[in-house]
Amino acid sequence: MSLLGTHLTLLLGPTVAVPASPLLMENLQSVEVTHGDEQRSAFQIVFRVGRSGFLGLLDYPQLLDPQLRAFNRVIVIATFNVIPRVLIDGIITNVQLNPGSGPGEATITITGEDVSLMMDRTEVSMEHPALPDPLIVTTLILKYAQYGLIPLVIPTPYIDPAIPVERIPVQQCTDLQYIEALARRYGYVFYIIPGPFPFTNTAYWGPPIRAGVPQSALSLNMGAQTNVRSMDFQHDALGPAFVQGLVLDHRTNTPVPVVTFASLRLPPLALLPTWVVNRLNARTLRFRTATPSGISAFGQAQAMTDRSNDVVVTATGELDADRYGSPLEPRALVGVRGAGYSYDGLYYVKEVTHSILPREGQYTQRFTLNREGLGSTVPVVIP
Repeated sequence: MSLLGTHLTLLLGPTVAVPASPLLMENLQSVEVTHGDEQRSAFQIVFRVGRSGFLGLLDYPQLLDPQLRAFNRVIVIATFNVIPRVLIDGIITNVQLNPGSGPGEATITITGEDVSLMMDRTEVSMEHPALPDPLIVTTLILKYAQYGLIPLVIPTPYIDPAIPVERIPVQQCTDLQYIEALARRYGYVFYIIPGPFPFTNTAYWGPPIRAGVPQSALSLNMGAQTNVRSMDFQHDALGPAFVQGLVLDHRTNTPVPVVTFASLRLPPLALLPTWVVNRLNARTLRFRTATPSGISAFGQAQAMTDRSNDVVVTATGELDADRYGSPLEPRALVGVRGAGYSYDGLYYVKEVTHSILPREGQYTQRFTLNREGLGSTVPVVIP
């Protein structure tokens, strides 16, 4: 199905997803996909339905369609300006019928989440003796190779090996919950990146990606060059927090003070980080987490400080993908211009929601951007 240079491909199926039937594509009403760096990606697809013919006497034919059953796999591919991109590779978790109040108003809505959902279904009790955390994460991800998961695991900023005679890491939850808990320990994030090819997914475990070539700028108040429909900014001066505490190092059996002084997210995206400008008014958190060593305590405390500074300045808005020239990529950098000195510059794209209305020929995106303070660190951004 084509719209304004975009071709939409929908694959559905219980084990191997296949192209959606012509009846489903003909009645496709809308597609919405949300990507973020702290929660599973989600999708919602709406079809118009009707009751006609012999099957219509019994039920809506689409409700009997095996492609729309719960726990089927769904792959949505958007080809924008000849470049295909997998928007979501997920699992159906909910099927909703809305009969409507008049002829032709009935719809079926399928919703679901990305394939990491399958990592969050079974709680286990498991030991991971003598394994560093990145290797534990890699091992857990590889258990789900049937969903095309390819691990991309970034080494941790500090190493505190689990020596079996001292401690053994124990998992008492689902694989996804354990992976996310390990990510929070280092100020990392975990998410699934669909693609680059259908039936493949990259499982990323590491720090927020704040490097690389920024995407084309989001422009506002620039006349013909404006490419966003709306954009709002918020500066939370209460966001930054530092950590203080005292922990007992089990290896040396001595108390160790734990203190953080700055955010270590690199590279900095704001010229005037709020944790520097408002240092005297920053919050102070007590470190009360039990840790096996002083090294681990320092690392976890620094992760708390880094995460508190990630969302100090938040920009939310909406753009037209056709006018912008390409879909805005989440979990990457983007430039902003036209907002003035305080809010221009580079941002981290924390969340993006794709909204596609094939019949109306609309492809819009709602987005959330973040950084640690005000002022631009670059003189210009990529137009």
